[in-house]
Amino acid sequence: MKKLFHENGLSIVMFSLFIVFLSVGQYMRSPTFWFESFQNWQSELLSIGLMVVLSIFLRQKGSPESKPIDHPHSETGA
Repeated sequence: MKKLFHENGLSIVMFSLFIVFLSVGQYMRSPTFWFESFQNWQSELLSIGLMVVLSIFLRQKGSPESKPIDHPHSETGA
């Protein structure tokens, strides 16, 4: 299980967030949600920052941007 999360951590987190937000879909379709979202630029900055941090620390196996997961740190440099 740990290896599965290590190899596909980013996909698992993003899919989980998608499922969680499907449960609040009613609110997301309301005009109040959109008004508050566009008025609150900090939330957009936070969400983009979170995506950047998650993409740095979580790996996706086979991603061209990710170092090989199966190789030891001595071979990848860190």
